[in-house]
Amino acid sequence: MKTSPLPKLFPGMLDTNTKVHLGWPSISGLNRVRRKLGSRMRSGASPASNLSKLQTSFDPLDTIRSLRAHKWSIYDAQYLFLAVVGIFCLSVMEEPGALVRTSIATLLMISLLMPITRQFFLPFLPIASWLVLFWTCRFIPAEWRPHIWVRVLPALENIIYGANLSNMLSAHKHWVLDVLAWLPYGILHFGAPFICAAAIFLFAAPGTLRVYSSSFGYMNLIGVMIQLCFPCAPPWYESLYGMAPANYSMHGSPAGLARIDALFGLKMYTSTFTASPLVFGAMPSLHSGCATMEALFLAHVFPRGKWFFYSYVMWIWWSTLYLQHHYAVDLIAGSLLSGAVFYVAKTKFLARIQSDKEFRWDYDYLEIGSAKHSGEEIEMNYHSEDDEWTVGSSSGISSGCRSPVSPSDEVHSVWSSANSEVDAKEVMVREA
Repeated sequence: MKTSPLPKLFPGMLDTNTKVHLGWPSISGLNRVRRKLGSRMRSGASPASNLSKLQTSFDPLDTIRSLRAHKWSIYDAQYLFLAVVGIFCLSVMEEPGALVRTSIATLLMISLLMPITRQFFLPFLPIASWLVLFWTCRFIPAEWRPHIWVRVLPALENIIYGANLSNMLSAHKHWVLDVLAWLPYGILHFGAPFICAAAIFLFAAPGTLRVYSSSFGYMNLIGVMIQLCFPCAPPWYESLYGMAPANYSMHGSPAGLARIDALFGLKMYTSTFTASPLVFGAMPSLHSGCATMEALFLAHVFPRGKWFFYSYVMWIWWSTLYLQHHYAVDLIAGSLLSGAVFYVAKTKFLARIQSDKEFRWDYDYLEIGSAKHSGEEIEMNYHSEDDEWTVGSSSGISSGCRSPVSPSDEVHSVWSSANSEVDAKEVMVREA
């Protein structure tokens, strides 16, 4: 085959017959991560473990068999609680119509019957319940709701801090400060849960994502229920109406985010907050709660970066005060709520990170909860199970060693949720 003489005459020109190979940038660290991640995804987990496998069955009979084999515990009462919340919401909400609501509820029930969809929708139930309850708040009759507290939070603010921190931080406004406050409060707050979930899925132990999903959902669900039972006016109400009594016919306010709408020529935040389903939901702050939950889980997965994650919580705190959406006591309450939920998750259900593992595919066994020290002995739980429902199931417990457990030796229990109780404690390891 004849080649073009152009490359000889003009060395800078590319021969049309030359094959060009395009690939990843030649960055050593990036290439190393890409090769390891690609290798893990192609080969899956260790041949001795089935931790990273997903369920592929469409047969509802598999679910029935799993229910029969499931060891019921007090933690399973959560499904009764979620069912009560769901029935209440379906009974109260006026939109969408009855036919649409019934269709959605039917599809959800069907998804819980098939293992291939149950593995995703069951851990998502707390988040779905929180979102549905938040939407339903707009339809709850005013006569069902308690008195709105206008003076409680400002009084607590003055008692604890000696001043209204929100008014102090928002006294000096500038468009640069507006943008710096808007980024975490109006942008990162909505994207951070997905970024956190992706990082957990790739780098944390199998089952951690399900625990994060349940913890995140229950924290927000409890927060909305507290806001419904203890409605309080936020700082923007004091700026607009002073200490005048509030009522449920009042609309919400974007407060400092109105300046962002004016800066960019939008009405996004003005329309959203004006039509908020929960206008007087100041206590606790779920912006603070979400940021704290994300920081705690990321610090669990990446301990070296914990102060970076905690600084994000501080950024959220400042932006919330500056934009006059919450008092400082609301922020502390939100973080305390997240801390309490995370403590239960970590001590009961969360798999410990193993320092010699880099990706989720590297795990051959799981260590559930916190190690219990008793004299010279450490009591720990070792699990090796399907990556489907929980790291807190009693299935697949290794017997006395750190070596991986063969899948053939595992008990297949697929109904256990992210909040199932750890049933077995079989391994006693002497301290070195």
